[in-house]
Amino acid sequence: MNRNKRKTAAVITAAVSAIGFAQIANASSLEVSGYVRQHLSFNLEDQPETTEDDKFDMSMARTTLRLDFDGELGSIGYHIVTRAEREIETSYLERLDDLRGTDNLVDHYNNEEIREAVFTVNPTKNITMNFGKQQLAWGETDFFTGLDIVHGFDYSWRSFLEVENEELRKPLIMLNTVVQMPSMGGALQVFVRPGWDEDEDIGTDYSLYGGRWAGQPNKGTDFLDGFGIKYNYDHKSGDTDDVTYGARWSGVLGDYNYSLAYLTGFNTDPVVHTIFNPYQGDIKGGFAEFIYPEVETVGLTLSTYSEATDAVWSAEFAYTKDKPYNVGSGFFIPGFAGVIEKNVLRSMIRMDKQMDLSGFIGTSRPSLVSVQLFDTWVTNFDEDDDIVDLAGYAAKKKEHSTMITLLMLNYYNNDRIKPELAAGYDLSYGGGFIIPSINFAYGDHWRVRVEADIFFDDGDTDPGGNGSDETNLFGYFSNNDQLAIRLTYQF
Repeated sequence: MNRNKRKTAAVITAAVSAIGFAQIANASSLEVSGYVRQHLSFNLEDQPETTEDDKFDMSMARTTLRLDFDGELGSIGYHIVTRAEREIETSYLERLDDLRGTDNLVDHYNNEEIREAVFTVNPTKNITMNFGKQQLAWGETDFFTGLDIVHGFDYSWRSFLEVENEELRKPLIMLNTVVQMPSMGGALQVFVRPGWDEDEDIGTDYSLYGGRWAGQPNKGTDFLDGFGIKYNYDHKSGDTDDVTYGARWSGVLGDYNYSLAYLTGFNTDPVVHTIFNPYQGDIKGGFAEFIYPEVETVGLTLSTYSEATDAVWSAEFAYTKDKPYNVGSGFFIPGFAGVIEKNVLRSMIRMDKQMDLSGFIGTSRPSLVSVQLFDTWVTNFDEDDDIVDLAGYAAKKKEHSTMITLLMLNYYNNDRIKPELAAGYDLSYGGGFIIPSINFAYGDHWRVRVEADIFFDDGDTDPGGNGSDETNLFGYFSNNDQLAIRLTYQF
Protein backbone atom coordinates (compact mmCIF):
# COMPACT_ATOMS: atom_id res chain seq x y z
CA MET A 1 0.00 0.00 0.00
CA ASN A 2 1.45 3.40 -0.97
CA ARG A 3 1.49 6.39 1.35
CA ASN A 4 -1.62 7.99 -0.13
CA LYS A 5 -3.59 4.82 0.40
CA ARG A 6 -2.25 4.51 3.91
CA LYS A 7 -3.19 8.10 4.72
CA THR A 8 -6.65 7.42 3.28
CA ALA A 9 -6.98 4.34 5.49
CA ALA A 10 -5.93 6.38 8.52
CA VAL A 11 -8.58 8.97 7.67
CA ILE A 12 -11.18 6.20 7.33
CA THR A 13 -10.17 4.86 10.75
CA ALA A 14 -10.54 8.33 12.25
CA ALA A 15 -13.93 8.68 10.56
CA VAL A 16 -15.07 5.36 12.02
CA SER A 17 -13.98 6.63 15.43
CA ALA A 18 -15.92 9.87 14.91
CA ILE A 19 -19.03 7.90 13.93
CA GLY A 20 -18.49 5.79 17.02
CA PHE A 21 -18.38 8.90 19.19
CA ALA A 22 -21.65 10.12 17.69
CA GLN A 23 -23.35 6.82 18.50
CA ILE A 24 -21.70 6.58 21.89
CA ALA A 25 -23.49 9.72 22.99
CA ASN A 26 -26.75 7.75 22.99
CA ALA A 27 -25.35 4.45 24.22
CA SER A 28 -26.52 3.45 27.70
CA SER A 29 -23.48 1.19 28.10
CA LEU A 30 -21.02 4.06 27.84
CA GLU A 31 -18.39 4.27 30.57
CA VAL A 32 -16.04 7.25 30.66
CA SER A 33 -12.85 7.29 32.70
CA GLY A 34 -9.47 8.96 32.55
CA TYR A 35 -7.30 11.46 34.37
CA VAL A 36 -5.88 14.95 34.48
CA ARG A 37 -2.15 14.82 35.22
CA GLN A 38 0.56 17.35 35.96
CA HIS A 39 4.22 16.42 35.47
CA LEU A 40 6.94 18.61 36.94
CA SER A 41 10.66 17.87 36.83
CA PHE A 42 13.75 19.73 37.99
CA ASN A 43 17.40 19.36 37.04
CA LEU A 44 19.59 18.09 39.85
CA GLU A 45 22.76 18.81 37.85
CA ASP A 46 24.06 21.56 35.63
CA GLN A 47 23.91 20.88 31.89
CA PRO A 48 27.36 21.53 30.39
CA GLU A 49 25.93 22.50 26.98
CA THR A 50 24.39 25.73 28.26
CA THR A 51 26.26 28.79 29.49
CA GLU A 52 24.11 29.21 32.62
CA ASP A 53 23.87 27.05 35.72
CA ASP A 54 20.84 24.80 35.13
CA LYS A 55 20.91 23.02 38.48
CA PHE A 56 17.47 23.08 40.17
CA ASP A 57 15.87 24.70 37.12
CA MET A 58 12.50 23.31 36.03
CA SER A 59 12.99 21.06 33.02
CA MET A 60 9.36 19.99 32.51
CA ALA A 61 5.91 21.43 33.23
CA ARG A 62 3.58 19.09 31.36
CA THR A 63 -0.21 18.82 31.64
CA THR A 64 -2.03 15.77 30.29
CA LEU A 65 -5.73 15.01 29.81
CA ARG A 66 -6.71 11.44 29.03
CA LEU A 67 -10.26 10.23 28.34
CA ASP A 68 -11.21 6.56 27.92
CA PHE A 69 -14.55 5.51 26.40
CA ASP A 70 -15.74 1.92 26.85
CA GLY A 71 -19.02 0.31 25.95
CA GLU A 72 -21.00 -1.67 23.39
CA LEU A 73 -22.77 -0.86 20.15
CA GLY A 74 -25.02 -3.86 19.74
CA SER A 75 -22.72 -6.89 19.60
CA ILE A 76 -19.62 -4.76 19.00
CA GLY A 77 -17.57 -3.62 21.96
CA TYR A 78 -15.41 -0.54 21.75
CA HIS A 79 -12.46 0.92 23.63
CA ILE A 80 -11.33 4.42 22.67
CA VAL A 81 -8.48 6.30 24.33
CA THR A 82 -7.81 9.97 23.67
CA ARG A 83 -4.95 11.99 25.09
CA ALA A 84 -3.75 15.59 24.88
CA GLU A 85 -0.53 17.10 26.27
CA ARG A 86 0.53 20.70 26.68
CA GLU A 87 3.81 22.04 28.06
CA ILE A 88 4.94 25.37 29.40
CA GLU A 89 8.20 26.55 27.85
CA THR A 90 10.37 26.82 30.93
CA SER A 91 13.44 29.07 30.98
CA TYR A 92 15.58 25.94 30.68
CA LEU A 93 13.77 24.89 27.49
CA GLU A 94 14.21 28.43 26.17
CA ARG A 95 17.97 28.06 26.65
CA LEU A 96 17.92 24.79 24.71
CA ASP A 97 15.96 26.54 21.95
CA ASP A 98 18.67 29.22 21.85
CA LEU A 99 21.23 26.48 21.26
CA ARG A 100 19.03 24.95 18.56
CA GLY A 101 18.55 28.33 16.88
CA THR A 102 14.76 27.91 16.93
CA ASP A 103 11.85 28.62 19.23
CA ASN A 104 9.67 25.56 18.63
CA LEU A 105 10.93 22.97 21.13
CA VAL A 106 7.58 22.74 22.92
CA ASP A 107 5.97 21.88 19.57
CA HIS A 108 7.70 18.50 19.87
CA TYR A 109 6.12 17.97 23.29
CA ASN A 110 2.59 19.27 22.64
CA ASN A 111 0.29 16.67 21.16
CA GLU A 112 -3.27 15.43 20.88
CA GLU A 113 -4.31 12.08 19.48
CA ILE A 114 -6.70 9.19 19.42
CA ARG A 115 -4.29 6.75 21.00
CA GLU A 116 -6.52 3.73 20.75
CA ALA A 117 -9.74 2.97 18.88
CA VAL A 118 -10.49 -0.73 19.13
CA PHE A 119 -13.68 -2.50 18.11
CA THR A 120 -14.24 -6.01 19.45
CA VAL A 121 -16.46 -8.86 18.23
CA ASN A 122 -16.82 -12.46 19.43
CA PRO A 123 -17.78 -14.72 16.49
CA THR A 124 -17.85 -17.65 18.94
CA LYS A 125 -17.43 -17.96 22.69
CA ASN A 126 -13.75 -18.91 22.22
CA ILE A 127 -12.78 -16.34 19.58
CA THR A 128 -12.21 -12.63 20.18
CA MET A 129 -11.35 -10.28 17.31
CA ASN A 130 -10.08 -6.75 17.97
CA PHE A 131 -9.65 -4.34 15.08
CA GLY A 132 -8.26 -0.84 15.20
CA LYS A 133 -5.49 1.15 16.83
CA GLN A 134 -4.31 -0.78 19.88
CA GLN A 135 -1.42 -2.01 22.03
CA LEU A 136 -0.03 -5.53 22.46
CA ALA A 137 2.29 -6.07 25.42
CA TRP A 138 4.25 -9.29 25.01
CA GLY A 139 6.93 -10.67 27.27
CA GLU A 140 7.68 -10.87 30.98
CA THR A 141 9.47 -7.59 31.72
CA ASP A 142 8.68 -3.88 31.90
CA PHE A 143 12.32 -2.80 31.99
CA PHE A 144 14.76 -3.46 29.15
CA THR A 145 12.40 -5.10 26.68
CA GLY A 146 13.00 -8.47 25.09
CA LEU A 147 9.71 -9.57 23.51
CA ASP A 148 7.85 -6.31 24.06
CA ILE A 149 8.83 -5.19 20.55
CA VAL A 150 5.52 -5.23 18.68
CA HIS A 151 5.50 -1.44 19.15
CA GLY A 152 8.04 1.31 19.45
CA PHE A 153 8.10 3.73 22.40
CA ASP A 154 8.17 7.49 22.74
CA TYR A 155 11.21 8.25 24.90
CA SER A 156 11.61 11.81 23.63
CA TRP A 157 9.87 13.58 26.54
CA ARG A 158 10.63 11.29 29.53
CA SER A 159 13.16 8.70 28.37
CA PHE A 160 12.38 5.21 29.76
CA LEU A 161 11.52 6.44 33.27
CA GLU A 162 7.71 6.67 33.11
CA VAL A 163 6.30 3.90 35.30
CA GLU A 164 3.49 2.79 32.96
CA ASN A 165 4.76 1.44 29.65
CA GLU A 166 1.33 1.86 28.11
CA GLU A 167 1.80 5.64 28.32
CA LEU A 168 5.03 5.46 26.28
CA ARG A 169 4.15 2.65 23.88
CA LYS A 170 3.08 3.80 20.37
CA PRO A 171 -0.19 2.04 19.40
CA LEU A 172 -0.66 0.58 15.91
CA ILE A 173 -3.60 -0.27 13.64
CA MET A 174 -4.02 -4.04 13.49
CA LEU A 175 -6.35 -7.00 13.55
CA ASN A 176 -5.69 -8.90 16.76
CA THR A 177 -7.40 -12.29 17.12
CA VAL A 178 -7.33 -14.50 20.21
CA VAL A 179 -8.56 -18.10 20.02
CA GLN A 180 -9.04 -19.91 23.33
CA MET A 181 -8.30 -23.64 23.12
CA PRO A 182 -9.30 -25.16 26.49
CA SER A 183 -8.75 -28.72 25.32
CA MET A 184 -5.11 -27.87 24.59
CA GLY A 185 -4.64 -25.83 27.73
CA GLY A 186 -3.83 -22.54 26.05
CA ALA A 187 -4.70 -19.75 23.65
CA LEU A 188 -3.44 -18.66 20.25
CA GLN A 189 -3.06 -14.97 19.50
CA VAL A 190 -2.46 -13.77 15.93
CA PHE A 191 -2.10 -10.16 14.82
CA VAL A 192 -1.79 -8.61 11.38
CA ARG A 193 -0.76 -4.99 10.94
CA PRO A 194 -1.87 -3.94 7.42
CA GLY A 195 0.50 -0.97 7.16
CA TRP A 196 -2.10 1.78 7.57
CA ASP A 197 -0.33 3.61 10.38
CA GLU A 198 1.19 7.05 10.20
CA ASP A 199 4.92 6.85 9.53
CA GLU A 200 5.72 8.41 12.89
CA ASP A 201 3.95 5.57 14.71
CA ILE A 202 6.73 3.17 13.74
CA GLY A 203 9.82 2.63 15.89
CA THR A 204 11.11 4.20 19.08
CA ASP A 205 11.53 7.97 19.33
CA TYR A 206 14.50 9.58 21.05
CA SER A 207 15.17 13.28 21.57
CA LEU A 208 17.12 13.67 18.32
CA TYR A 209 15.95 17.26 18.06
CA GLY A 210 18.01 18.35 21.07
CA GLY A 211 15.41 18.43 23.84
CA ARG A 212 15.76 17.78 27.56
CA TRP A 213 16.41 14.04 27.11
CA ALA A 214 18.96 14.31 24.30
CA GLY A 215 22.07 12.27 25.04
CA GLN A 216 25.15 14.06 26.30
CA PRO A 217 26.62 16.27 24.91
CA ASN A 218 23.79 16.92 22.43
CA LYS A 219 21.23 18.94 24.33
CA GLY A 220 20.39 21.80 22.00
CA THR A 221 21.63 19.88 18.95
CA ASP A 222 18.92 19.26 16.35
CA PHE A 223 20.02 16.34 14.17
CA LEU A 224 16.69 16.25 12.31
CA ASP A 225 16.41 19.84 11.09
CA GLY A 226 19.77 21.35 11.99
CA PHE A 227 21.87 18.57 10.43
CA GLY A 228 19.24 17.39 7.95
CA ILE A 229 19.37 13.75 9.08
CA LYS A 230 15.75 12.79 8.46
CA TYR A 231 13.77 9.59 8.95
CA ASN A 232 13.26 7.52 5.81
CA TYR A 233 10.10 5.47 6.25
CA ASP A 234 10.21 4.19 2.66
CA HIS A 235 13.62 2.52 2.74
CA LYS A 236 13.91 -0.81 0.97
CA SER A 237 14.76 -2.66 4.18
CA GLY A 238 12.14 -0.90 6.29
CA ASP A 239 9.10 0.42 4.43
CA THR A 240 6.32 1.30 6.87
CA ASP A 241 3.75 0.39 4.18
CA ASP A 242 4.75 -3.26 4.53
CA VAL A 243 2.39 -5.67 6.24
CA THR A 244 3.77 -7.04 9.51
CA TYR A 245 2.39 -9.81 11.68
CA GLY A 246 2.98 -12.14 14.58
CA ALA A 247 1.62 -15.08 16.54
CA ARG A 248 1.88 -16.20 20.15
CA TRP A 249 0.81 -19.39 21.86
CA SER A 250 0.25 -19.07 25.64
CA GLY A 251 -0.37 -22.09 27.81
CA VAL A 252 0.19 -24.00 31.02
CA LEU A 253 2.36 -27.09 31.25
CA GLY A 254 2.41 -28.65 34.69
CA ASP A 255 3.54 -25.92 37.10
CA TYR A 256 4.79 -23.66 34.32
CA ASN A 257 3.12 -20.84 32.46
CA TYR A 258 4.77 -20.42 29.08
CA SER A 259 4.43 -18.74 25.72
CA LEU A 260 5.97 -19.20 22.29
CA ALA A 261 6.01 -16.27 19.89
CA TYR A 262 7.02 -15.27 16.39
CA LEU A 263 6.80 -11.83 14.88
CA THR A 264 8.06 -9.86 11.96
CA GLY A 265 8.22 -6.14 12.39
CA PHE A 266 10.49 -3.13 12.48
CA ASN A 267 13.67 -2.83 14.52
CA THR A 268 12.50 -0.77 17.48
CA ASP A 269 15.65 1.39 17.51
CA PRO A 270 16.63 3.44 14.45
CA VAL A 271 19.96 2.84 12.72
CA VAL A 272 21.90 5.36 10.67
CA HIS A 273 22.11 4.80 6.91
CA THR A 274 24.80 6.91 5.20
CA ILE A 275 26.17 7.68 1.76
CA PHE A 276 29.60 6.46 2.90
CA ASN A 277 28.48 2.82 2.88
CA PRO A 278 24.83 2.51 1.73
CA TYR A 279 22.73 -0.26 3.24
CA GLN A 280 20.27 -1.99 0.89
CA GLY A 281 19.31 1.12 -1.02
CA ASP A 282 20.06 4.75 -1.74
CA ILE A 283 19.84 7.69 0.62
CA LYS A 284 16.58 9.60 0.21
CA GLY A 285 18.31 12.94 0.78
CA GLY A 286 21.39 14.46 2.42
CA PHE A 287 24.35 12.41 3.63
CA ALA A 288 22.57 10.26 6.23
CA GLU A 289 19.13 9.18 7.41
CA PHE A 290 17.48 7.19 10.19
CA ILE A 291 15.75 3.94 9.20
CA TYR A 292 13.89 1.12 10.95
CA PRO A 293 14.81 -2.12 9.10
CA GLU A 294 12.45 -5.08 9.30
CA VAL A 295 13.54 -8.03 11.45
CA GLU A 296 12.21 -11.42 12.50
CA THR A 297 12.08 -12.52 16.14
CA VAL A 298 11.16 -15.77 17.86
CA GLY A 299 10.59 -15.84 21.60
CA LEU A 300 9.93 -17.99 24.64
CA THR A 301 8.70 -17.03 28.12
CA LEU A 302 8.43 -19.17 31.24
CA SER A 303 7.20 -18.54 34.79
CA THR A 304 6.63 -20.74 37.83
CA TYR A 305 6.44 -20.67 41.60
CA SER A 306 9.31 -22.28 43.52
CA GLU A 307 8.60 -23.61 47.02
CA ALA A 308 12.33 -23.89 47.74
CA THR A 309 12.83 -20.14 47.37
CA ASP A 310 9.20 -19.12 48.08
CA ALA A 311 9.38 -16.94 44.98
CA VAL A 312 8.02 -16.68 41.45
CA TRP A 313 10.70 -17.17 38.79
CA SER A 314 10.30 -15.88 35.25
CA ALA A 315 12.43 -16.08 32.14
CA GLU A 316 12.25 -14.55 28.69
CA PHE A 317 14.26 -15.27 25.55
CA ALA A 318 14.03 -13.41 22.24
CA TYR A 319 16.16 -14.37 19.25
CA THR A 320 16.35 -11.84 16.42
CA LYS A 321 17.87 -12.81 13.10
CA ASP A 322 19.92 -10.21 11.17
CA LYS A 323 19.45 -7.40 13.67
CA PRO A 324 21.08 -4.21 12.28
CA TYR A 325 23.88 -2.34 14.06
CA ASN A 326 26.00 0.65 13.11
CA VAL A 327 29.76 0.20 12.71
CA GLY A 328 32.88 2.35 12.64
CA SER A 329 34.20 3.38 16.06
CA GLY A 330 37.08 5.24 14.44
CA PHE A 331 35.04 6.84 11.66
CA PHE A 332 34.95 10.66 11.63
CA ILE A 333 31.39 10.36 12.95
CA PRO A 334 31.36 7.13 15.00
CA GLY A 335 28.86 4.62 13.66
CA PHE A 336 28.41 6.34 10.31
CA ALA A 337 30.68 3.85 8.49
CA GLY A 338 27.78 1.52 7.67
CA VAL A 339 25.34 -1.10 8.93
CA ILE A 340 26.02 -4.73 9.74
CA GLU A 341 23.52 -7.50 10.53
CA LYS A 342 24.01 -9.76 13.52
CA ASN A 343 22.01 -12.55 15.16
CA VAL A 344 21.08 -11.53 18.70
CA LEU A 345 19.68 -13.37 21.71
CA ARG A 346 18.13 -11.18 24.41
CA SER A 347 17.39 -12.98 27.67
CA MET A 348 15.97 -12.14 31.07
CA ILE A 349 15.69 -14.05 34.35
CA ARG A 350 13.63 -12.57 37.20
CA MET A 351 12.81 -13.51 40.77
CA ASP A 352 9.75 -11.95 42.47
CA LYS A 353 9.58 -12.57 46.20
CA GLN A 354 7.29 -11.39 48.98
CA MET A 355 9.34 -10.45 52.07
CA ASP A 356 7.85 -9.53 55.45
CA LEU A 357 9.91 -6.56 56.60
CA SER A 358 7.31 -5.14 58.95
CA GLY A 359 9.51 -5.83 61.96
CA PHE A 360 12.33 -3.78 60.43
CA ILE A 361 10.66 -0.91 58.56
CA GLY A 362 7.09 -1.05 59.86
CA THR A 363 5.30 -1.95 56.63
CA SER A 364 1.62 -2.90 56.78
CA ARG A 365 2.07 -6.01 54.62
CA PRO A 366 4.92 -7.94 52.97
CA SER A 367 7.16 -6.04 50.57
CA LEU A 368 7.74 -7.14 46.99
CA VAL A 369 11.34 -7.59 45.90
CA SER A 370 12.11 -8.21 42.24
CA VAL A 371 15.59 -8.94 40.89
CA GLN A 372 16.15 -9.14 37.13
CA LEU A 373 19.20 -10.10 35.10
CA PHE A 374 19.24 -9.00 31.44
CA ASP A 375 21.68 -10.04 28.76
CA THR A 376 22.05 -9.20 25.07
CA TRP A 377 24.28 -11.70 23.28
CA VAL A 378 25.54 -11.07 19.76
CA THR A 379 25.82 -14.75 18.90
CA ASN A 380 28.03 -14.35 15.82
CA PHE A 381 30.16 -11.62 17.38
CA ASP A 382 33.46 -10.64 15.75
CA GLU A 383 35.65 -7.91 17.25
CA ASP A 384 36.75 -6.89 13.74
CA ASP A 385 33.18 -5.91 12.86
CA ASP A 386 33.78 -2.74 14.93
CA ILE A 387 30.16 -2.40 16.10
CA VAL A 388 29.46 0.77 18.07
CA ASP A 389 27.26 0.55 21.14
CA LEU A 390 25.51 3.85 20.33
CA ALA A 391 25.59 5.61 16.96
CA GLY A 392 27.44 8.90 17.34
CA TYR A 393 29.67 7.54 20.12
CA ALA A 394 32.90 5.61 19.62
CA ALA A 395 32.48 3.04 22.39
CA LYS A 396 32.52 -0.47 20.93
CA LYS A 397 29.81 -3.03 21.55
CA LYS A 398 30.78 -6.18 23.42
CA GLU A 399 29.65 -9.72 22.73
CA HIS A 400 27.55 -9.67 25.91
CA SER A 401 25.78 -6.62 27.35
CA THR A 402 24.55 -7.56 30.81
CA MET A 403 22.46 -5.54 33.27
CA ILE A 404 21.13 -6.37 36.73
CA THR A 405 18.19 -4.48 38.26
CA LEU A 406 16.43 -4.43 41.62
CA LEU A 407 12.90 -3.27 42.40
CA MET A 408 11.55 -3.06 45.95
CA LEU A 409 7.95 -2.04 46.75
CA ASN A 410 6.87 -1.30 50.31
CA TYR A 411 3.33 -0.73 51.60
CA TYR A 412 2.10 1.48 54.43
CA ASN A 413 -1.26 2.71 55.70
CA ASN A 414 -3.29 0.07 53.84
CA ASP A 415 -1.37 0.69 50.59
CA ARG A 416 -2.11 4.40 50.61
CA ILE A 417 1.62 5.15 50.96
CA LYS A 418 4.02 3.09 48.83
CA PRO A 419 7.76 3.85 48.86
CA GLU A 420 9.70 2.19 46.04
CA LEU A 421 13.32 1.71 45.14
CA ALA A 422 14.53 0.84 41.64
CA ALA A 423 18.22 0.37 40.91
CA GLY A 424 20.36 -1.09 38.18
CA TYR A 425 23.99 -1.70 37.32
CA ASP A 426 25.60 -2.29 33.94
CA LEU A 427 27.83 -5.32 34.44
CA SER A 428 29.42 -4.99 31.00
CA TYR A 429 30.18 -1.29 30.63
CA GLY A 430 29.79 0.11 34.13
CA GLY A 431 27.41 2.75 35.37
CA GLY A 432 23.88 2.45 36.61
CA PHE A 433 20.89 4.19 38.14
CA ILE A 434 19.06 4.59 41.45
CA ILE A 435 15.44 5.75 41.52
CA PRO A 436 13.91 6.18 44.98
CA SER A 437 10.24 7.18 44.89
CA ILE A 438 7.11 7.39 46.98
CA ASN A 439 3.47 7.10 45.90
CA PHE A 440 0.54 8.60 47.82
CA ALA A 441 -3.12 7.70 47.27
CA TYR A 442 -5.76 10.12 48.58
CA GLY A 443 -9.25 8.66 48.34
CA ASP A 444 -10.52 7.37 45.01
CA HIS A 445 -9.20 10.16 42.82
CA TRP A 446 -5.91 11.76 43.85
CA ARG A 447 -2.53 10.13 43.25
CA VAL A 448 0.90 11.70 43.84
CA ARG A 449 4.30 10.29 42.88
CA VAL A 450 7.62 11.90 43.79
CA GLU A 451 10.88 10.40 42.57
CA ALA A 452 14.56 11.14 42.07
CA ASP A 453 16.22 9.80 38.91
CA ILE A 454 19.94 9.41 39.64
CA PHE A 455 22.42 8.13 37.03
CA PHE A 456 26.05 7.25 37.74
CA ASP A 457 29.06 5.72 36.02
CA ASP A 458 32.36 4.22 37.15
CA GLY A 459 34.87 5.46 34.57
CA ASP A 460 33.92 3.09 31.76
CA THR A 461 31.45 5.74 30.69
CA ASP A 462 31.96 9.44 30.19
CA PRO A 463 31.13 11.33 33.40
CA GLY A 464 31.42 14.70 31.71
CA GLY A 465 29.11 13.83 28.86
CA ASN A 466 31.69 14.88 26.27
CA GLY A 467 31.06 12.07 23.82
CA SER A 468 34.28 10.24 24.63
CA ASP A 469 35.32 6.87 23.23
CA GLU A 470 33.97 5.21 26.36
CA THR A 471 30.43 6.64 26.38
CA ASN A 472 27.99 3.77 26.76
CA LEU A 473 24.41 3.80 28.05
CA PHE A 474 24.94 5.60 31.34
CA GLY A 475 27.45 7.98 29.83
CA TYR A 476 24.66 8.88 27.41
CA PHE A 477 22.57 9.78 30.49
CA SER A 478 25.31 11.75 32.25
CA ASN A 479 24.18 15.02 33.86
CA ASN A 480 20.51 14.01 33.59
CA ASP A 481 19.72 13.58 37.29
CA GLN A 482 16.16 14.75 37.90
CA LEU A 483 13.60 15.30 40.62
CA ALA A 484 10.19 14.41 39.17
CA ILE A 485 6.70 15.02 40.59
CA ARG A 486 3.53 13.55 39.09
CA LEU A 487 0.13 14.71 40.36
CA THR A 488 -2.92 12.84 39.01
CA TYR A 489 -6.66 13.28 39.43
CA GLN A 490 -8.29 10.12 38.08
CA PHE A 491 -11.98 9.61 37.38
